[in-house]
Amino acid sequence: KATVSVLNCRSAPVTIFRSLGRHTSAMAAHTNPTPAAPCLKSNIGPCCYGAALQLEKQPQWFPPQSGVDKGLKVRNSLTSMTNPTDAFVPGNGNRVTWYTCGPTVYDSCHMGHARAYLTFDILRRIVEDYFKYDVLYHINITDVDDKIILRARRNHLVAEYRKEAGLTIEGVSKKVDEGVALKKAELDAEAAKLAEPLPADAISMLVRERKEQLEILALKRGQFDEAVQKIEGMKATKDIQNLITSAHGELGALIDKEKGHTVTDHSVFNAHSRKFEKEYFEDMAALGVKEPDVLTRVTEYVPRIVDFIKQIVDKNLAYESNGSVYLSIDEFKKQGHSYRKLRPGADTTDAEMAEGEGALGGEEQEKRHKNDFALWKKSKSGEPSWASPWGEGRPGWHIECSVVASDVLGPVMDVHAGGVDLKFPHHDNEMAQSEAYYGHGQWVNYFFHAGHLQIKGLKMSKSLKNFVTIRQALKDFTAREIRMMFLLQTWWKEMNFSDQTMDDAKAKDKAFKEFFHKAKHYQRTAWADGPVGWDTAGKDRDRALQRLLFETQGEVDAAFRDNFDTPAAIVSMLKLVSAFNVYEKETEQVAVHLVQKIAMYITSIFRVLGLVAGGDDIGYGQEGGASGAEQVLPPFVDVLVNYRTEVRNAARSKSETALKDILAASDKVRTQLPPLGVRIDDVDNKSLWKMDDPAALMKEDAEKAAAAAEKAKEKIVNQLKKKEPALKKLQAVIEVGDPMEMFKERFAGHQFGEDGLPTMTPKDDAGESAPMAKSTLKKLQKERSNQEKAWNDIHDKAPGGDVAAYIKGFEDEIAEMKAKLN
Repeated sequence: KATVSVLNCRSAPVTIFRSLGRHTSAMAAHTNPTPAAPCLKSNIGPCCYGAALQLEKQPQWFPPQSGVDKGLKVRNSLTSMTNPTDAFVPGNGNRVTWYTCGPTVYDSCHMGHARAYLTFDILRRIVEDYFKYDVLYHINITDVDDKIILRARRNHLVAEYRKEAGLTIEGVSKKVDEGVALKKAELDAEAAKLAEPLPADAISMLVRERKEQLEILALKRGQFDEAVQKIEGMKATKDIQNLITSAHGELGALIDKEKGHTVTDHSVFNAHSRKFEKEYFEDMAALGVKEPDVLTRVTEYVPRIVDFIKQIVDKNLAYESNGSVYLSIDEFKKQGHSYRKLRPGADTTDAEMAEGEGALGGEEQEKRHKNDFALWKKSKSGEPSWASPWGEGRPGWHIECSVVASDVLGPVMDVHAGGVDLKFPHHDNEMAQSEAYYGHGQWVNYFFHAGHLQIKGLKMSKSLKNFVTIRQALKDFTAREIRMMFLLQTWWKEMNFSDQTMDDAKAKDKAFKEFFHKAKHYQRTAWADGPVGWDTAGKDRDRALQRLLFETQGEVDAAFRDNFDTPAAIVSMLKLVSAFNVYEKETEQVAVHLVQKIAMYITSIFRVLGLVAGGDDIGYGQEGGASGAEQVLPPFVDVLVNYRTEVRNAARSKSETALKDILAASDKVRTQLPPLGVRIDDVDNKSLWKMDDPAALMKEDAEKAAAAAEKAKEKIVNQLKKKEPALKKLQAVIEVGDPMEMFKERFAGHQFGEDGLPTMTPKDDAGESAPMAKSTLKKLQKERSNQEKAWNDIHDKAPGGDVAAYIKGFEDEIAEMKAKLN
């Protein structure tokens, strides 16, 4: 599928490499069997290349050849439309330079972000800890961007609006209605645009893009309708601050349109980005993601970004227009470069351009060609700005990665990684501007792209509001369960985040956990008191299990070499665990050292994958890293001593409740041990103990407590369903009043009998009155009878006849129930 083109560059190799894209046919004509590889000088030494691969659907790619080949094959987005995998060879010896696009810190991280960062943490660990490459891992923080500017500005303006004097519910409601109308108008405009038919000859990519946009619009409309419902409900409460909170997005967009240009203080944007940068690192630590070796921020690189852009302009590959600077794709191609290596295609679509230029992008007429993209953006009012030769402005989205990565890793890097949604425009534009700057044709040797994380068929995204934050996910699942779920998915394909995928991960995690418990149990037993040889019964079970261990080690190694195939590796180890479970049931004397060997092997692989942190103990280990008796024992000794004291005091008291107190003390111990990582299970007449992750044990206890609380809540709700109508009935009876007086006000002017019923109508002008109609009297008599019965019932039940106290007791009881629900 790939035609090999030989490049003879014994003289001036860098010059020839600079023009790779320009002389494809000439290079294909060379037939020298021993070509000299072109070389580039990176920050860690020269990076040399072999003959170019001419690909069917993507520009040619030059495989590195001066590094150590350890048999690892990887999916490389620069060649993947033709080659399923490429041999992974670093550009220089055993060293691997690796850049991963970091977060745009405008909001809390969700599981879609975890898809990228946790996936690349797994790949990095395999490269670094299994294949033993020396990795330099670099991540950049995007702390100035259209999304950050808009979110910071809107949050700031809404916060200022909250503090305005004289806010009224009427005024705020009107403002909210204006914001809702603005949002509706935006959605209607988007719908009208998408209603326009595509050309009859539209390419398949445009058809797919339109279909996805319509699905997204439907989701946005549904979310908008829900938001409006919530806002209307909040209006009815007359609570101004909660109304502002419920309409934050709509209000923010409206006030930003009115006053966004007035926000000029850089600290507003810096404070916003620092807050979510801190959250990002806390989330990564909670997920067990290794810290990068090098961390950079865009705002700390602006002067170098300006210099970088200036050199591209000086090469006539970029131009200034209305204070912004754009890369000229036409000039870039004229100078022999290839554009859109990752997602080859014709012109950039409107949706792709909107994604690339951002919500605050410049006007289309500023550009010479629609495919040109911004290196530098002229800052408008209400946007942070820095000085440049083209006036006050800020970096374009793509340029930051080129500058920071080039500064740390040099003119070429081994690996660049990011989410698949960044392929185009972000990553293709990164490569274009970097290769424009350096004048060569391969800034990245291997591009890794993690597949989307989907929820209900759509990419999880902040803008779509269909996300689960990492912190929310960690309330429901442990970091290990989440990592296991990722390991069970192919790293570059789409992943669905659902109850089913998490249940599968939890089940497999539990299978390994139970195996580790068994392995530790056999270590603790007096195994040396019995036979210690292999399979003394002659059934060859020990030997068969050892053979399967060897097979598993080979399968896991092959899986890792085959494009980081972690699902296959996990399945292979699960097969080994299942075989052990069968072996254990069929074997009278378990070969403890063999079990220990299996457990240590699986543990070592789990440590590579990040499922186990540090140490050489079998299994998942304990959090916190405590070591030594004085660090480990005190909390356990406290539990034991406190238990002894309670039992001793109960026994010495000789009270009737002594036995009950002793049993209570035993139950108390059970609740005190989980935070220390110990679980006690009562089985028949004996208790078994297991060590486990304290967080997991406490989570189990919390889930049990939550289930009990839910049951109690359900009971209260059912009671309220009876109590509240009963109270309303009581209050209605009291409001009607004494049966003898209940009709006096309604039939004022009538004559009444001794039973309190009206008998004669009021006198007319002639002084005459008439008897009440029999049908009316019959109805009134029934009404009075019902009231009398209810009235007497209340007075009979009211202690001491104090009806007010009786009603108050009812109200207090209902209030207490509602308080418990809250």
